[in-house]
Amino acid sequence: MANNWSKEHVKIAFSLYCKLPFGKLHKNNKDIVKLAILLDRTPSAVAMKLVNIASLDPAITSTGRSGLKNASAMDKEVWSEFANNWDELALESLKLYEELAQDKGVGLPQSKLNDEFGSYIGETRSTLTQQRVKQNFFRKSVLSSYKGKCCMSGLSEERLLIASHIVPWSEDKLNRLNPRNGLCLSAIHDKAFDRGFITLDDDFRVVLSESFKASNNQLILQAFASIEGKPITLPERFEPDINFLEKHRNLIFLDNKASENIGA
Repeated sequence: MANNWSKEHVKIAFSLYCKLPFGKLHKNNKDIVKLAILLDRTPSAVAMKLVNIASLDPAITSTGRSGLKNASAMDKEVWSEFANNWDELALESLKLYEELAQDKGVGLPQSKLNDEFGSYIGETRSTLTQQRVKQNFFRKSVLSSYKGKCCMSGLSEERLLIASHIVPWSEDKLNRLNPRNGLCLSAIHDKAFDRGFITLDDDFRVVLSESFKASNNQLILQAFASIEGKPITLPERFEPDINFLEKHRNLIFLDNKASENIGA
């Protein structure tokens, strides 16, 4: 077994790190076991690599969970490459996984590979499927970072949760897969955020538009008035970038749009 990790294998490991909750970076995790088989490494070695990658995550280290502090120069290089181009690197890592599986001649049934990566093996050629791959990566990264709970309401029913973009998908190509450009929101909070009825300030507190605050609708009062001014539950990884929040307030939030119209 080779001791050194190739850059390609680190990219695959990083992609998996993004999609697993911090508390599941251990040798018994089924996704870590499967990747270990493909890499000809022990599950403990793969788990250690993921924890070392975690030691580079400011959201992790700021809470005192510093990992093993053995991140390599290669780990740091891969982290930087993802941070500078999430859109390209997320897809590249999935293609690398596909090639690895094919090279190893994995004899597992397709159903056994339909996990974090495998449901797209052999299907990443078309533009439509590539978009699904990317959206799947973003959703898993965001939901796992927020432990599968809406950061505003605490709702934990995964079927009702959205990986919501802070800066819309169409507005920033380089950051549309960046987990720091994402919030885990319930469907109703996602829709309100997407339409500019609510936003966040730089302290991650919920800000309601004047139209929402003036509403007599009981659903709005129940779902939104109770959280006004309260901070969201921050993720354990990939804390929202305040630069993206500023863009959301300037580009999407209705009160700022109304001010622009008045000024015009």
